Amino acid sequence: MSDSTAVQTKPRASRKVRLGYVISDKMDKTVIVQVGSSKAHRLYRKTVQQRSRFKVHDEKNECGVGDLVRIAETKPISREKRWRVLEIVEKAR
Repeated sequence: MSDSTAVQTKPRASRKVRLGYVISDKMDKTVIVQVGSSKAHRLYRKTVQQRSRFKVHDEKNECGVGDLVRIAETKPISREKRWRVLEIVEKAR
């Protein structure tokens, strides 16, 4: 094989991974996960809580409200779903 026919492949960038709590499981194969983080305010240096909600693909409908889950970024699954459940870290009591 010569150099001109060789296909150059770049290593895929690492995908984003987040840890959050399931706040809704009413849809089929979809859960809403809330991810929280805290940042210092630019001027006042007070810690401010930030929350983001993600629609996450749950193929086997295993997740329930209150579960702690690890999610990963993936290719678009539907109009709003770009994340999938990697694992359930802790089940809700």
